[in-house]
Amino acid sequence: MSFLDSCDVHDWSIYLTPGAVERQLGLFCLGAGEQTHGAAAAPERALGCHALVWIKEGRGRLLHGPDRQLYEVRAPALLTLFPGVVHGYRPTTRWRQAWTLLGGSATAALASLGHLDVSRPVRQYADPRAVDRAFTRLLRVSTQHNAVQLTGALYDLLAQVAPAQDDGVAARLAEVACTPMSIQEYARVLGLTVKELRDAVRRTTGSTPHELVVTTRLSYAKVLLAEEDLSVAAVARRVGYDDPAYFSRLFTARVGMPPITFRRSGSVSGRISSL
Repeated sequence: MSFLDSCDVHDWSIYLTPGAVERQLGLFCLGAGEQTHGAAAAPERALGCHALVWIKEGRGRLLHGPDRQLYEVRAPALLTLFPGVVHGYRPTTRWRQAWTLLGGSATAALASLGHLDVSRPVRQYADPRAVDRAFTRLLRVSTQHNAVQLTGALYDLLAQVAPAQDDGVAARLAEVACTPMSIQEYARVLGLTVKELRDAVRRTTGSTPHELVVTTRLSYAKVLLAEEDLSVAAVARRVGYDDPAYFSRLFTARVGMPPITFRRSGSVSGRISSL
């Protein structure tokens, strides 16, 4: 029987202190547990880290932010709490919840991608099964002292609770990225304004259309260098660069080695072709 599907949840918690190596993973769990709250207001407070609170059962409100705004909560719902931001529970029925505390350098990138969004502290879910499974796994792994599994469980949970915002624009841009065009031309091909293109790419990748084009071209260039017997000049043209010297400088700056060196030591194929 899983933690979240048991009929009677017994309050329990575990608090973790990641070591230096665990912190190098970029994302780590600082605590996890399950609780039930009665229909009474909880004291207001601010955490020192991020937290995800999965409301499995109950209704009420979340007080959040310096303006003490009240957000409606109706299970199944996820509360996302932020370091230094005041919050308070205002349940009107018993709340049955699971929670986890998380920290690390990766939280900044997760915020940029919308997985941690201070403007949306409450999210409702019509189909909570995937979130239930992810939280159940996290709670189980939190007691097993395996840092990599726990980080993996955190990422799985964050992927499941993320708002649906992948409209396919980034994938469509990647499909045409090796065709030399301006950002305005890419937007026109995709039937978007430049602002719509920028906003869509940022929601999905946390980046810009220009950066997505460059990284897509370099990724394809790696495939060609590793798997095809093409000259560097031919590879440059295939990924959208008419100037092989510019392509080589860009590849070297981004990848950390020249294209010919990548071909020899940066891939498993070991192919060697002429420049």
